[in-house]
Amino acid sequence: MNVNRALSAYSAVGVQSGVTDASPHQLISMLIDGAVDRIAAAKGAIERGEKGRQGELLGKAISIIDNLRVSLDEKRGGELAIRLGDLYDYMQRRLLQASTESDIGALDEVRSLLKEIKAGWDAIPAEYR
Repeated sequence: MNVNRALSAYSAVGVQSGVTDASPHQLISMLIDGAVDRIAAAKGAIERGEKGRQGELLGKAISIIDNLRVSLDEKRGGELAIRLGDLYDYMQRRLLQASTESDIGALDEVRSLLKEIKAGWDAIPAEYR
């Protein structure tokens, strides 16, 4: 995992508190939370008809997910990292679709997938982090 790339991505979306002192494990957790938060905010923007804000928020969510994807270590993570990368790619495509079609169902799907990944990530025992 490229921690510097993930750190830059998180800082770029405007969230700085705690990033400097975060472990790589905590940083990934924060990135997932940031993507989930932006997707939720984009859903509200769609419901209010705020196309510009919707695009801005979904662009940030796509960027965060892209950084999660490129931070994967396929050498160490093997098949799991490859499949997770494919899932992140799918999520990015669904968010792009959601942005162009104002598709709330796609937002809900991606948000649910991210929450499931986060639950698994948070369940990793401390000695393996």
